Amino acid sequence: MPFLYEQLETLRNFGSYIAIPSYIQENVNPKFTLRPYQVNAFENFITYFENDRMCRKPTQTLFHMATGSGKTMIMAGLMLYLYKQGYRNFLFFVNLSNIVNKTKDNFLNPLSSKYLFADEIRIDGERVPVREVRNFQGVDENAINICFTTTQGLHMDMWFTKENSISFEDFADKKVVLISDEAHHLNVDTKTREKNKEEAASYHSWEQTVRRIFDMNKNNVLLEFTATCDLNNPQIKAEYESKIIFDYKLDKFRADGYSKEIKALRTDVSIMERAIQAIMLSQYRLKVFQDNRLAVKPVVLFKSRKVAESVAFIKEFTETIASLTGSELRRISNLTTNDTLRTAYSYFEKNGITFEQLAQELKDDFSPEHCISANDESEAEARQLALNSLEDLSNPYRAVFEVKKLDEGWDVLNLFDIVRLYETRQSGGKKISPYTISEAQLIGRGARYCPFQIDDEQEKYKRKYDNDIDNPLRICEELHYHCQNDSRYIGELNNALREIGVDMDKVVVREYVLKDEFKADSLYTQGLVFTNERIVKGRNEVVGLLPSVKDHVYRIHFASGSSGEDTIFGASGFTEHRTVTYVYRTTIGDIAKLNYAIVHKAICRYNNLKFNILRSYFPNLKSTRQFVEDENYLGGIKVEIESVYETTPPPAILFEACKQVVGKVSESVSKIEETYEGSTEFRSQYIHKVFKNKKCSYTVLHDGGIGYSQNDITVPAAWKIDLSREDWFAFEDNFGTSEEKAFVAYFKSYVPQLRQKYDKVYLLRNERQLHIYSFEGGERFEPDYVLFLHSPKVEGYEQLQIFIEPKGTHLVQNDKWKEGFMLQLEEKAIPTTMFADDNDYRIWGFHFFNQDVRLNEFDDDMNRLL
Repeated sequence: MPFLYEQLETLRNFGSYIAIPSYIQENVNPKFTLRPYQVNAFENFITYFENDRMCRKPTQTLFHMATGSGKTMIMAGLMLYLYKQGYRNFLFFVNLSNIVNKTKDNFLNPLSSKYLFADEIRIDGERVPVREVRNFQGVDENAINICFTTTQGLHMDMWFTKENSISFEDFADKKVVLISDEAHHLNVDTKTREKNKEEAASYHSWEQTVRRIFDMNKNNVLLEFTATCDLNNPQIKAEYESKIIFDYKLDKFRADGYSKEIKALRTDVSIMERAIQAIMLSQYRLKVFQDNRLAVKPVVLFKSRKVAESVAFIKEFTETIASLTGSELRRISNLTTNDTLRTAYSYFEKNGITFEQLAQELKDDFSPEHCISANDESEAEARQLALNSLEDLSNPYRAVFEVKKLDEGWDVLNLFDIVRLYETRQSGGKKISPYTISEAQLIGRGARYCPFQIDDEQEKYKRKYDNDIDNPLRICEELHYHCQNDSRYIGELNNALREIGVDMDKVVVREYVLKDEFKADSLYTQGLVFTNERIVKGRNEVVGLLPSVKDHVYRIHFASGSSGEDTIFGASGFTEHRTVTYVYRTTIGDIAKLNYAIVHKAICRYNNLKFNILRSYFPNLKSTRQFVEDENYLGGIKVEIESVYETTPPPAILFEACKQVVGKVSESVSKIEETYEGSTEFRSQYIHKVFKNKKCSYTVLHDGGIGYSQNDITVPAAWKIDLSREDWFAFEDNFGTSEEKAFVAYFKSYVPQLRQKYDKVYLLRNERQLHIYSFEGGERFEPDYVLFLHSPKVEGYEQLQIFIEPKGTHLVQNDKWKEGFMLQLEEKAIPTTMFADDNDYRIWGFHFFNQDVRLNEFDDDMNRLL
């Protein structure tokens, strides 16, 4: 049986899902933009909840999401959605009281940096307050009423009634939304593994209390959230196959770039020397942030095995820091040859920071008033708000000491170093020890990405330097786990990390190295490359949607009704009943001509597409009808509808297709802040300033594809080339996609003919070293290759600079704006040099290279050069 989220993904693929309503994004804190996977999580729940045939009553769902992926944001958005559906009472419970305290802050305190809601919530034009309540008697029926408790506290309140506390009577005639965070502790009674003391105490709470509340009203909803649902347990898997509504574990989270990169820094030094190395590295990271005018304070976590050991280490650490000297730091710096530490020490030296100065900085920054302990239960509760606001500028702490109190429910983004303060291995056999699993989970918690931007073109919440790992800011995207250099322990830790979705063995580094012969050529030493700039475009000049939006082909699938019947026992196998489907190709403008009301009704579903709001984005817009029919707006948007209808689909199908397409356009419009255009003037830079050796990090490798050498055994024979022997390719090798390797092999066949006309022929791989901006929308584009062709003339020389982009077939239509932009370059791009010379510079762009659908056009482009 497929998981519930897999069934919902099938519906999504066929277009049968419900788009996220605009009031969710409008009523969460505007500084938190919903990420694509969060939108999918909302749409999965809404599609399920509103599908009477799928949704069970009462409704129980589990969101299986990585630590740091924004589970509390999903909770907040679902509160807004369920309020709209008539729910007013929300019961939040979790196993630890410290998580309750920080969650209250996130939901109730507008002054908190992690407050989840907008300053004012408005649904259907009415203001909706969020209130904390102790029970659901006499609550405000026009408010979101939240009762916060622990699982154990809920159990005690329900079975041992106290004045003003919550009781079973609260649920007798009310529908309630129960929200269970860290739900893996309580999962189901089919758990067969032995429970620890805390779980055993909570077990009856779950069985006799939560289940009883849940079953008291058929309209109740139970929302469970966890990062670690034990699906290897067959009983757990059987119970939750029909309940996991969204699955986004750490492996997906990390692959999508939303986490820090994780590195184990192993050293053969004493525990205190390891701690000093960590704070020196932290100080280096702090200075890199400061160099880029980023107010980020890196934090170090010191993890002990036992509370007594932690207390003893804090005392020793405090005394060591107080007496720290430059000579001691110099001695420790010479103990290891680790590349990361050497980079830090080199930075200090280049910037004139002596070890004596560094020692004084560390004395100040890691003094007792900048250290916090989370060991004692009461101490952890008292300091929980401080521990959950470490990113705040007013928060003074640089070091945290703990044993287990922060393994769950700790929201921290600026943790960059974890120091293991013990050297024992807990596992004696092949089984991973609970201690090591706990360490891996803590690493996963610390891997939350610390958001920053150097410019407004960068994605704030994602890694930026996977393809530029020599960039100094790369250290600001890495979490270092400092431990002993014990191969058996590291092997066990790697296995534990794989269990939570982090496979460090899959991360490889490849380096693009320029050939010495190319670096000696005058084209490299003196030659120029031309790029344009992005300039702000006044709103009055905006006359349409971005090319990437209006030129996109939107494919909508509707269920065909195909089915099958299998004989489980017996000789006869199966029968298939396949329904023929057809693809209806049209545009939004054509649908409007057919029936304008269909498109208009779809637009009315989105508040930001009301005409008065549209005019703020598009001042030249004269009417909603123009927005619908004009090809610069919706009119020219292509739609492909796959359904069982051979001719024009009925209005209901057309409306559903329009609603989905317009929803995507609405998302794009809501993100508009300023509008840009690309300049037609292309300014010169020296090639040797732009193209240099470049290291790239690749996580997922496919045979013969990205991350593999062009000469690798897995590359198809027709594309396999030893590029180190090819003088026309500027780099020693190519690690691009399969389509890129196909292009390089194709290009090789033209080199002899090109050399008959040009004295210099160089193809360069552009690994994000150069970018240009589309003329129409100012959208950033980094073509994969730049071809330089050079030929002498009587005075000076002629240089052709050609941008080339290999493109997979599935992306040719969706990235059409890039191809259109490249084809405009020959006519519009104006090369400009800083000083006048006798050279003739030209800038061209070719059609996409694609062997299936663009080969004839690309052949024509290449033949023009001959």
